[in-house]
Amino acid sequence: MAELETQREPAPRNDDGERDTTLAFLAFARHSVLKKVEGLDDDQLRRRLVVSDTTLLGLLQHLVDGERYWFGHVVGGDPRWAEVDFSMVVPDDRTGADLVADYRAAIAESDRHLAAVGSWDDQVAAPPDDERRWSVRWVVTHMTSEVARHAGHADVLREQIDEVTGR
Repeated sequence: MAELETQREPAPRNDDGERDTTLAFLAFARHSVLKKVEGLDDDQLRRRLVVSDTTLLGLLQHLVDGERYWFGHVVGGDPRWAEVDFSMVVPDDRTGADLVADYRAAIAESDRHLAAVGSWDDQVAAPPDDERRWSVRWVVTHMTSEVARHAGHADVLREQIDEVTGR
C-alpha cells in the first residue's frame, strides 16, 4: 500500500484581500488537478472506475471546457467558446499530453481575461442567461468551487488507480 498523502501540499496562506485570496485558491485547485494526472499513461487516464463516464482524462476535458466557457466566453466575450459541451467522453485521438497542454493553455487564457477585469463587481461580457445580472465575482467563485470539486473527484480516481493521494 502506498504512503498516504503522497501528493499533499499546504493550502494557500494568501490573505491579501478577496481577489488575491480567491485567485490563490483557484490556482491551488487547478494545480491539484494537474498533479492528479501527472505520471499516468493514457490507459490509466482513460480508466473508468465509476458508473458514470467520469475518468481523469474526461475531467481534464471538462475543465478545459469550463475555463474556456466561463472565463473565455462569459467573462471575456470570446465567441469561440460560446458552445462547449462539457463532455467527459474523450475522443480516442486525444491524449493525456494533449489535454494537459489544452488545460494549461486554457488556464493561461483565463488568467489573462481575469487580469483585464477592473472590478469583480463588473458585469460579465456574455451572461449565460438574461434572467439576472452576472458579476465577475460570481463566475470566479463558481469556477473555484467547480475546479475544487473536480479536483476531489480526481483525487479519488487517482487513489483507485495507484493509491496516490493528497491534494
